[in-house]
This record gives sequence, structure tokens and C-alpha cells, in this order.
Amino acid sequence: MISGINLEEELQRYFHFSSFRKGQKEIIEDVLRGKDVLGILPTGSGKSICYQLPAILLEGLTIVVSPLISLMLDQVRQLKANHFKKVVALNSFMNPKERQFVYRNLHQYKLLFISPELLQHNEIMTLLEKQKVSLFVVDEAHCISQWGHEFRPDYLKLSTIIEKLGNPPTLALSATATPAVQEDIISSLKKPEMVKQIYPMDKPNIAFCVKKLEHDEEKNQIMIDLLSSYHVPTLIYFSSRKMAEKIMKLLSDKLEHLRIAFYHAGMEAMDRIAIQQQFMNGQLDVICCTSAFGMGIDKSNIRLIIHYHFPLQIESYIQEVGRAGRDGKSSVSLLLFSKQDISMPNNIIKNELPDESTLSRVYQYLYTLSLERKDLPQDEVQTENILQINEIQWRFLRYQLEKNGIIKGNAISPYNDKWKGIFQNILQVITTRVKLKERKLTEMLRWIHEEECLRENLYKNFQTTCSESIFQCCSNCGFKWSDWYPEETNNSITQEMSWRKQLKKILLIGDLDETT
Repeated sequence: MISGINLEEELQRYFHFSSFRKGQKEIIEDVLRGKDVLGILPTGSGKSICYQLPAILLEGLTIVVSPLISLMLDQVRQLKANHFKKVVALNSFMNPKERQFVYRNLHQYKLLFISPELLQHNEIMTLLEKQKVSLFVVDEAHCISQWGHEFRPDYLKLSTIIEKLGNPPTLALSATATPAVQEDIISSLKKPEMVKQIYPMDKPNIAFCVKKLEHDEEKNQIMIDLLSSYHVPTLIYFSSRKMAEKIMKLLSDKLEHLRIAFYHAGMEAMDRIAIQQQFMNGQLDVICCTSAFGMGIDKSNIRLIIHYHFPLQIESYIQEVGRAGRDGKSSVSLLLFSKQDISMPNNIIKNELPDESTLSRVYQYLYTLSLERKDLPQDEVQTENILQINEIQWRFLRYQLEKNGIIKGNAISPYNDKWKGIFQNILQVITTRVKLKERKLTEMLRWIHEEECLRENLYKNFQTTCSESIFQCCSNCGFKWSDWYPEETNNSITQEMSWRKQLKKILLIGDLDETT
């Protein structure tokens, strides 16, 4: 540890905070001692301080693996606003001139944000291997377990990156991780001696409500009624991009006093960043979004989280509702459930991983390429089209095939007798992953139908105790909307006329053409 340093003074000096939040100092002290640390802190508890302050104090470079470009850019902006200039985010938006400037001046930076995918680029790694890396950070480390096995397999390659960088002290941070996920993180990073700094993740200022309904029309009316009464920063989560867009339009038509947008991974990246920034700056009131929105959102006054569709696992639900009430003030999570919703998560699980027939098709294709001594197409989309497979399924298979030596780059290894056994093992991995996802889905459904306290049962797999609610608890413990008075609500706005109605009154006309 750096001797003779007063962490409170450094915190005040660089971040203008007089004291640490629970868990921050303990994690920072371990990091400065050169230990590998797994830190689990609740959403909104200031996890980023746990690596930002050490990055300033340590010599050399701190590398932060971050899952989202928008999250990286936001953290860079905040640090520069605090007059810390030696920070940069490497991302796909950079033009070649900007990228080359960073490459040439890499030795001048103290903090580098980067995605796990970019760390696979040889050019970047060659440069990083020449730097003194003092700390390697995996932010939102649950992504290793939640995304690494299918959607973003480069998360599972981070241990190799750490080794190439000379095994610097490693810090993995998350807000939600069961004991099993914690072990998955430690195992994947190959850091068996990691010090665990685990703190309760429950947020006593959030009330939990589940409403069981027959069909979507009832969901729509409940949301219209709520948003008519409560003008608060709100996130509405969907499992379908199409539904997020559809309901955004419906709510915009019915609630003209609110500024509403949709957000999902199918949008252009710059459009997503613009929507996020507008919401952060208070220029939008409601976001209809998929799970792509919200990670790392540092907006303190989100008051209402609505789940139009329920997520596939409790971990995702806790992450999403945890974006409400970061300032500790009264906030509500409302989950709307109908029986017809169950088919959607089952279909998502089915489509995330290849089935046995798809695996057989991939085997025959690679076998043919191997005999003909041909490589895979350079274009990944072309491979996906040939195999009739989606992007996520191919990412998963490519990782497994690279791991087992059948693919290296785009080259196919010569066929041998081991291929059949390898493909059988991959099929077993798929079966295990599907069973795990189905088990997590069952846990989520069991919680939705819980008859006892929702708060206690939500967190029971994560921690031994649960904080007592500060305001109201949950719909099973007598929650009443009539007793919820969020501070940001502007009830007067619901009594004001929309600009259309005002214009009609001024002009003394009847219905105004909706196309104007």
C-alpha cells in the first residue's frame, strides 16, 4: 500500500466527497496493497470510485474493461469535468486520426476504458504490453457470467489478457452476483486468491409491486393512468424491440405532456447515446427500452421502473430496478405480468444457443472446408447465412471451436478423430447452459407468484439478511399508490392542457388534425 497517504484527503481533493460510502475504502485499501479483489456493492453506491481513485494514486496505467461505449464515454466526461484529464476511452466511434493519437500517447494516460472485444486486437495488445499496467479492472463483472458464455465470449478470454499484461492486480466489480456467479467470475479470471468484499445489495427505499393481468391492454391502461398521475423519470423495460417502439408511440399519443423515447440494441449507436444523454440531462421523461439500456446510468432521481415483460433471471431484475432511487428517496418497481408473457423468455432461451441439428450442420460445413483446405469467409455475416444461424449462436460456437482448436482465426484445422468428441462436449455445454437458464427463469416466475414478502424473497439468494423498507415495502405487504408521494412528481402538469388543446382553445376550433 502507498505509505503515508490519507485516503479521505485524496477523495476530497479529487472528487470533492468528504467521506467514503460503505465498502469503498475497504476495496481501495486492498487494491492499493496489490491484492486481487472481487467487490460487490449495491447499484448507485459509487463503485467507480473504487478504481478511479487508485488510478490517480498508482503509477502507471489502469485499464478498465467496460461493457458499453455509452458508459465509457460518460465516465470519461465526468472525470474530465473533475479536472482529471489523463483518461481516455478506446472505442469503435474513434476516427483513425483520433485512434492513432491515443496509440502514440498511451504512456501519458492514467486510466483507459476499453471493451473486451477491442482487447482481442493484436495492435492494441502490442501497445499495452509495453506499458506499466498497475491495475486491471473488470467493471460490471457479472457480464462474465451473464454474457460471456453466449453473447460476448471475449469476456471469457480476459484471463489471457491479464497474463499477457504481466498479471497486474485485478479488481472485479458488480452490483449483483450470487455466490455461484462470484465463483464463476473468480474462476474465469483465474484469480483463486481474490479477496471478497461483499456488501448487501438491497435498496430499502424501493417498493416492489407485482400486478397480474389478463392481457396487454390492461398493462397499457395501468401505465397511462400511472404516468398521468406521476410525472417522474421512468424506465419501462420490454423483452421485445418491436413492443418497446409500439408502446412508446401509444404512450406518446395518450400522454402529450410527457417526453418519451424508445431505446434498444437495434438502433444506431449514436442514436442510443443521444437518447441516454437526453434522459440523463432531464430532456426526456420516459424511456421504453430493452435490457440494453441502463447499465452504468448515473441518474439519481429515477423514481419508477416498470417491467412490461419480466426478465429471464432475478439478477437482471435486480440490476434494472436498482437504477431507481440512487439518491435514497422513495421509488417504486412495478412488474406487470400476464400468462401470455411466459412464451417470450422460453423463445429467447431457445434462440440464444444452437440446437443439436444446428450443431450437426456446423460440423458438416467445417468438415467439408477442412477436406477442401478452405478457410471460413472473412465476413462473419456470410458464415451465419451459410449456416442459417444467428449472430449470438455463431459467437458462442466460434468461441467453443477456437477453445478446442478446430478454428484458429479463419483457418480450419485438419480433420481428425477428436472432432466428434469435441462436438459432443459442445453439445453437453449447450445442454448445461439451457438447463441453467431454465432454472433461473423458474426462479423468476416463482418470485412473481410469491405470496410472502417480495423484498425478502428477492434478495434471499444473494444475502442472509434484508434491510427494513424505509417507505413502503411491497404489494404483498400492503403497498398503496395513494400513499406514494415522490418528490419529483409535478402533479400540476397533469392539470395543464397539452399544446394541442391550448391551440384548439385559442383558435376556437374543434378537433385538430393529428397530422399537423
